[in-house]
Order: sequence, then C-alpha cells, then structure tokens
Amino acid sequence: MRFPSLILMTLLLCGSFSVQAKMYKWVDDEGQMHFGDKIPLKYQVKAHDELNESGAVVKHSNAEKTAEEKAQSMREERERKRVELIEKRKKQRDRVLLDTYTTERDLLVARDSRLDAVKSQIRLAESLIKDSNKKIAMMEEKVAGIKASDLDVPENLYKQLENEKHQVEVQSEVMQNHKKNRDGISKQFNDYIARFKILKKEQKAKREKLARERGYTSSSD
Repeated sequence: MRFPSLILMTLLLCGSFSVQAKMYKWVDDEGQMHFGDKIPLKYQVKAHDELNESGAVVKHSNAEKTAEEKAQSMREERERKRVELIEKRKKQRDRVLLDTYTTERDLLVARDSRLDAVKSQIRLAESLIKDSNKKIAMMEEKVAGIKASDLDVPENLYKQLENEKHQVEVQSEVMQNHKKNRDGISKQFNDYIARFKILKKEQKAKREKLARERGYTSSSD
C-alpha cells in the first residue's frame, strides 16, 4: 500500500497510525519518494528507511551491494586485516626488543656472539672441505699410478674417491648456508639496533614530556 507524501505526513500528524504499524520510505527508479507499509520487492534491495508513528527514521537500510562491490569489500577487508597483523607483530617485536635488551651494547654483544658461532661452523666446513680435497688429490694420484702400471684400480678406491667428492659437495652447501645465515644475522641485528635507537628516543621523549607536565602541575598548585 502506498501513500503520497502529503497524505502520509497529514495522517502521521493526526496520529492515525497505530504504534505497532511499520512504515517505510523509499525512492523509485525515477527518483520519486514513496511511503507505505510495504516496500515493493524490487526496491527492498535498495536503500530505504523504516519510520516510527511520528514519521522519524528509526532504521536505515543501505542498498544491497553488487557482486563487484562485495568483492571489493572483501579485498579491502583482507588488506585491512593484513595491515593490522603487520602492525600487531611490529608492536610485539618492539616489546620483546625493549624487554630483552637494556642498551645498544647488549645488542652488539648478542650479535657478535651469534656471528662467532656461525663463523666457527663456517671454519669447520672449510676444514672438512680442505681435508677431503687432500684425500681426493692423494686418491687420484694413486689411481693414476695404478693405471700407469697397467693394473686394475680397486673398486673400493673409486668408491672412496666418490665419497670424498660427495663430502666436498655437501660441506660446500653447508658452508654457503652458514654464510647466508651469517649475513642474515648481521642484517637482522642492524635492523634491531636501528629500531632500538628509535624506541629509546621515543621513551626518552615520553619521560621528558611527563616530567614537564608534572612540573607544570606542581607549579600550578
């Protein structure tokens, strides 16, 4: 049931509608405003208002979003959550950083300790590679001598040679991983130190501000 605007407002002012009656306001495709106790089906998915007995808006319903608008909303929500998660993790790292280290020197000591451990692992891998290369050179020389004597090279000698070559490959990969780890530790702690300095400056600024505010309050008293 629909009512022209003037008739509806007159009826509302006269109190002709019961308290329980629901009235709605919507706009059609031509931009004309309508009032009624039921909204036509095609306009139920569009923006409309629910009115009380005094004609005041008690509830506003937005137009239903299109498929593209819904997809965009989902993308925006995912991005919002992603940014929120990044910010949350950043705050957690800041808190851990301040709780774990007291001074910049503490960070430097921790960094050097980690780097020393990795350097030891690199030196060990280099030592193993060096030993294996010596063994390989000796075994290759032995194989060459046996062949020069027109003798058959023992199968186990070839196996030992292959094992040592494989050991060189393995330890070379291990050493490269340790070097990447070393570089990662250096970068990580450089970032930690830079962030630590910023956080300490912020803490100092807050303390100074609080001190000024307290001093101002005391002076005012």
